[in-house]
Amino acid sequence: MPKRKPKTTFSIAALALSLLALLAILYFIKLDIFWAWLLAWSVVTFGLYGYDKAQSKIGGGRVPEIVLHMSTLAGGWPGAWSGRFAFRHKTRKPAFLVVLIISTLLWGGIGYWYFVVR
Repeated sequence: MPKRKPKTTFSIAALALSLLALLAILYFIKLDIFWAWLLAWSVVTFGLYGYDKAQSKIGGGRVPEIVLHMSTLAGGWPGAWSGRFAFRHKTRKPAFLVVLIISTLLWGGIGYWYFVVR
């Protein structure tokens, strides 16, 4: 298993801590856990898209595509759609559109189950 660069490890840790802090804040203000989860992931994913676009312009270290895909699938699909349009980022890569559509449908199904079936 390849060793991670310290910068990558720090970025992943900062992302995880930011997500947990935002999720805790949203939950403690009595937002339903489903909406808190989606909102927290959306904010983080939107930030990742913005950061990646800024880095692409200056030639800096980029966010790995798998991180963008996983944050979208984890519930950040509203932030991914917003980031895609706001930053005009990842619009030429069909894989991103496929992942966004799959994630949107997946979370639509989860929401249906959570609010209607359960």
